[in-house]
Amino acid sequence: MIRTYKTLGVVLRQVNIGEADRILTVFTKDYGKLRLVAKGVRKLTSRKRGHLELFSQASLVCAKAKNLDLITEAEAINNFPRLRRNLNRVRIAYLFCELVNDLTGENQEHREVYELLRDALSQLNGVAAGSNLIVKFESRLLELLGFGLPANLDQSSLESYISGISEKPLNSKKIK
Repeated sequence: MIRTYKTLGVVLRQVNIGEADRILTVFTKDYGKLRLVAKGVRKLTSRKRGHLELFSQASLVCAKAKNLDLITEAEAINNFPRLRRNLNRVRIAYLFCELVNDLTGENQEHREVYELLRDALSQLNGVAAGSNLIVKFESRLLELLGFGLPANLDQSSLESYISGISEKPLNSKKIK
């Protein structure tokens, strides 16, 4: 039985637990959405600290555990630094991560969704991120996951369609 595995992933969500640990929701290339524990990541001396930030793409080595798997090694591949300098781009990146988190199930490999998210964050990190990037991302994500598209393909109809699928409003839509 394999006790450790290696994969690439994008950090979608993070929740602090205890004094120094964090539970991360990561969308991985090989395993889909995973909830993983990063022990000691909040300590100032942690080697993993800068590699596991929200929206970061990282190479991960994980160890199987009883409940949640543990991240034993992490190396950032792309932190998307330009994205982090603009509050509107951060909001859009949060929206992308929230959509992937809400619309996908755990432990279901979906390479196309991983590549869509990675590419969208790269475009958002680019010099001139296009204004229709959100509609393109939402439309493509819905198609890849088999939900289809609403009759009107505009921002407001996509928002209400997605809210109907996820059965809750998106947090990132509250911030305008």
